[in-house]
Amino acid sequence: MKKNFSQTSFGVIGLGRFGTALVKTLSQAGKEVIAIDKDEQKVKAVRGCTDFAFVADELDRETLEAIGIQNCGTVAVCIGEKMDASILTTMLVVKMGVPHVIAKAASSEHGEVLKRLGADVVYPESDMAVRIGKRLISGNLLDYISLDDGVEVRRIRIEGSLIGESIRSADVRNKYKVNIIAVEKDHRTDVEFSPDYVFAKGDIIAVIGKASNIDSFENVIRGE
Repeated sequence: MKKNFSQTSFGVIGLGRFGTALVKTLSQAGKEVIAIDKDEQKVKAVRGCTDFAFVADELDRETLEAIGIQNCGTVAVCIGEKMDASILTTMLVVKMGVPHVIAKAASSEHGEVLKRLGADVVYPESDMAVRIGKRLISGNLLDYISLDDGVEVRRIRIEGSLIGESIRSADVRNKYKVNIIAVEKDHRTDVEFSPDYVFAKGDIIAVIGKASNIDSFENVIRGE
């Protein structure tokens, strides 16, 4: 059962909706993924995505080492509903020396414990609610990534006053303290665009900056 997985491999422990979606996304991107769960049906459901899907009745050190989880570069512990199992498994994976451990949390208290164990914590339900809320508030926001210190990356559809303006004349960096990092047009993404590029209806831009600055920039686009 054991395989010498590389540091570019991923491990996913817990195959609920979040864990299963993570396995499928990583596999579709060509990544090597170990998938582990106690439920045989859940494991069978991801075997079309990865050759390394295992049923583990016990998530103890011996079992995880036999599978080879300690050789992965990143392991995601996706057992958010069972707090005790989540905490114990996260602690075990960290102690096994996995360089990057991500753990799903069901509450802020749960997350605090996981952080103290050395894991990066995600709150899937909360994050999705924020993502949907931002899309509802901003009609032209397509997606975003939240970084540290209030910085975000957002994909925004060009409309209103920016249509027909060049990147140079829009001067969003100086006016709004926002940087344009990519321009998407006709399903193609350009990261080496000219400052003389003229925005057209339907264009999408990816920008990075403080969330409050991007908010102000979006308000101007919408004419508010």
